[in-house]
Amino acid sequence: MMLKEPAELTDQELLEQAKKVKTTAFFDALIFGMLAGIAAYASVKNGFGIFTFLPLIYIPIATRNKAKGRAIENALKERNLK
Repeated sequence: MMLKEPAELTDQELLEQAKKVKTTAFFDALIFGMLAGIAAYASVKNGFGIFTFLPLIYIPIATRNKAKGRAIENALKERNLK
């Protein structure tokens, strides 16, 4: 299934996507926090290594999710649904 752009979604679909964006943002923060904790623990315990830079791997994914969220928020504001 191809993902539609926010401008192509109906009002109901847009509201459903907005709910998903909130949970996605929460899980992005949770995952990034866990990865940062693992990196800090690994750095203290074993010195610098591969786990030290582990959070850097997740940054592009979280950035892409945040951009999608902003697009949905802008579409909600344009349609006065928020």
